[in-house]
Amino acid sequence: MATVDSPRISPTHGFMRHTRDMPSVRTPDPNPGWLPEFQLEETRARVPILYVEAIPVQIDDLGRVDRIGVLLRGSASTGELNHSFISGRVLHGESVRSALMRNLEKDLGPTAFPQLSADIVPFTVAEYFPLPGLSPLHDSRQHAVALVYIVPVAGECAPRQDALELMWMTPEDISDPRVLDDFDGGRGFLVKQALAHLGLSF
Repeated sequence: MATVDSPRISPTHGFMRHTRDMPSVRTPDPNPGWLPEFQLEETRARVPILYVEAIPVQIDDLGRVDRIGVLLRGSASTGELNHSFISGRVLHGESVRSALMRNLEKDLGPTAFPQLSADIVPFTVAEYFPLPGLSPLHDSRQHAVALVYIVPVAGECAPRQDALELMWMTPEDISDPRVLDDFDGGRGFLVKQALAHLGLSF
């Protein structure tokens, strides 16, 4: 009768081996949620990175978009302060819905109470290129693809982490070209798309 330490015969290869000595084919992941910084830089140089982005809005009693939330934060590309909105990577093993909720809470706080629809379909898909001129959207660090959402929020919002301030602007005010030009990475283009999607083009 074979013991645990006895050699076993492979029925397919016909040679002897110890099952306990077989090396694992999987490399342990010290950071299962995301890559360490040095690997992230290498990955950014080779493959597109998936993001979720959200434009927070407030709805009036008639169900119309009354205010649009604008974050003030330091640009990841230039370090300058610019207008922006919620944006973050989708982590390995994370659903798009979970990534969206995590980044909404990260930037707006736990009492924002975002109202996500059941189908979780973005209103547009944005593509950021590291070289300017290929697209209205630009990110010098990477080629990024973002699923972009318009998200109504029903609670109190308090900017957190790298979001320095949250301003609520009317659709008319945010459509001012001077405001749109101040969005990081050309995101004013996405704001115009969002306004058109809501039937609020000016």
